[in-house]
Amino acid sequence: MSSKNEGGRKRKLSPTQQTNQQHKKPQICPMAESTSSNNGSSSSSPITRLPQDHLFSILLLLPTESVLCFAMTCKKLKSLAYSDSLWESICKRDWGQTPVDALKGSNHPLPWKKLYQQVYQLDSVCCHRLLADSPDGDKILPSPRASHSLNLVSGCLVLFGGGCEGGRHLDDTWVACIGNTSRRTLNWQKTNSGIPSGRFGHSCVVIDDSLVLFGGINDTGIRQNDTWVGQVTVHERLGITLSWRLLDIGSIEPPPRGAHAGCCIDNKRMLIHGGIGPSGVRLGDTWILDLSEDLYFGTWREIVARPSPPSRSGHTLTHIGEAQTILFGGRGMGYEVLNDVWILDASEGQWRWAQMVSELRNLPQRFPLPRVGHSANLIMGRQLLIYGGEDSYRNRKDDFWVLDISSLASVRLQPRNVNPNRIYRKMWKRVEPKGDKPNCRSFHGACVDDSGRYLYVYGGMVDGLIQPADSSGLRFDGESFVVELVL
Repeated sequence: MSSKNEGGRKRKLSPTQQTNQQHKKPQICPMAESTSSNNGSSSSSPITRLPQDHLFSILLLLPTESVLCFAMTCKKLKSLAYSDSLWESICKRDWGQTPVDALKGSNHPLPWKKLYQQVYQLDSVCCHRLLADSPDGDKILPSPRASHSLNLVSGCLVLFGGGCEGGRHLDDTWVACIGNTSRRTLNWQKTNSGIPSGRFGHSCVVIDDSLVLFGGINDTGIRQNDTWVGQVTVHERLGITLSWRLLDIGSIEPPPRGAHAGCCIDNKRMLIHGGIGPSGVRLGDTWILDLSEDLYFGTWREIVARPSPPSRSGHTLTHIGEAQTILFGGRGMGYEVLNDVWILDASEGQWRWAQMVSELRNLPQRFPLPRVGHSANLIMGRQLLIYGGEDSYRNRKDDFWVLDISSLASVRLQPRNVNPNRIYRKMWKRVEPKGDKPNCRSFHGACVDDSGRYLYVYGGMVDGLIQPADSSGLRFDGESFVVELVL
């Protein structure tokens, strides 16, 4: 190959120059380029001549970075790529239908593109103390407690059980309708059912607008393995009622335990892991409860997978959708407090655990320190919000961390012949609290609303004045907070 020099003579190119010339790319993107015909009329690129609904469908198949790149090519694509209807659909795609419907009902002021951006740039939350009241004015309110359950079902907060001063358990159930999130008062109503029996360290999840409760420990140290279903009913005249009934589960059931972790999967199954067994030994087994459509029958089965997380208690399980569940923290067999993260994946029809390995440099700034008795909830944008807990020295925490797990939706574990301990790039970020900052606490109850924007917190163990008879300086808390994502 040759080329002409300035004098018009041919010059032979070196092999490297020939390769560079053959692979040289044009500087103008063909999609953005327009040409003029002989009669002076202009014609756009073929992709811009596609019907708008076809372009809309194409953009929804792309990651958000590619959508923004399309917006830079021409005015037509920019108008579509920045449209509010497209970004509403992107929010539905990445967050699910329920959060988007909840946001639409709240008349959020931001356009969907701006809201999407604000969610993933989240750097602060605003905390508001909720005043407690009772509807009849007699001031009968939930007593301070820890290791209880707090769930949001049918628009109501449901508080059950827990431990209190003196090592005693509680068997009471309290219900409060949250109503408008701008209201700062909870009207608690006690339901006198007498069942389930008193306990703390149990797990309770929401399935199909009902509660499913498993296990726990009573004040004599007895571990339970019974399964209960609770149904909330809101009456115009009678107020809120909640009825519990024992679930028929057949002959197979998990061993008794407390301080385990549980979550709901796909709004139809319950998953539990670990905890403290009858002999006081920490467990590392995983069980799943399949329920009948009417929630009158259930079947427990154990999930056996290797490798699996080490045995622990006081950890959290959070289902993130797409057949994936995140396990974080807890206390291990040697009483050490952990900060490892595991993902349970069932996307290929088989249950498999894999540890998400983190970069350990600059650990205090980039990664939450080990903790037990914390809460972990899936918030808006498919992110995990970690709050509170305590370390190995029982120093309680008041920090908020976000783990961005949105990219894990497309992650699929490798085949069996590949080491499943694959390195994942985790995106931990510390979020600063504003407003009525809660005290440092552990073993509290926490749950989110349908939008994933509001986190409700009740009770837990907090720092207290050291009394002569109580060298630990611990006390049980009875305050409620709502934590709002600042968008």
